[in-house]
Amino acid sequence: MSNPTIVTAQPGVPFVEMEREFDAPVASVIRAYTDPALLIQWLGPYRLEMEIKEYDVRPGGSWHYVHTDQEGNAYEFRGVFHSVTDDTIVQTFEFAGAPGHVSLDSVTFADAGDGRTRVSSHSVFQSVEARDGMVESGMESGITQGYERLDTVLAGL
Repeated sequence: MSNPTIVTAQPGVPFVEMEREFDAPVASVIRAYTDPALLIQWLGPYRLEMEIKEYDVRPGGSWHYVHTDQEGNAYEFRGVFHSVTDDTIVQTFEFAGAPGHVSLDSVTFADAGDGRTRVSSHSVFQSVEARDGMVESGMESGITQGYERLDTVLAGL
């Protein structure tokens, strides 16, 4: 059984917070977030295939990927890395299907003891309505499935 993913979207504020623990050391989890060969194996729901167009993990570097479902529908995402440190990544996030609705996302990696890592993320949207639209799009299910896939990737490292 995988660890629970906790998603918090308080009413009336344009934030989403997520937290999840992984049974792997911090260095391995950060590697899975920053190595495109690993990222492609876990990011997103089970039903989607991922193609990375660009993934330059450094301050000012861009990222761009496309998820495709079995019917051939493509879901394109892009952004810019603003800060990349030993324990935190800050980036923008934009879905091409909703241009102009950019969020600022930070993810922090912390040692949870016993070789485990706590991943905490905070996403800031431009409005409560934009945040609500993202939540209603099935975001929690996609995140949970991606993290379950990440468990498998981490077990193989």
